[in-house]
Amino acid sequence: MPIVVRIDVELARRKMSVGEFAERVGLTPANVAVLKNGRAKAVRFSTLEAMCRVLDCQPGDLLEWEPDPETP
Repeated sequence: MPIVVRIDVELARRKMSVGEFAERVGLTPANVAVLKNGRAKAVRFSTLEAMCRVLDCQPGDLLEWEPDPETP
């Protein structure tokens, strides 16, 4: 998938657990896992805003586009 989710990188930088992050953002740990593992089909802007607020970062710190090597 060309969109890579970097939540784990930001959590590691802040030494924050998935459980603490999930609680502060208002998500279940299972939903955070879905986001972290790139299995989410969509992210609400309100959720992205909450994640950025909790991690004190920009959306681009959490999401990155990588070209698909199989697409010309």
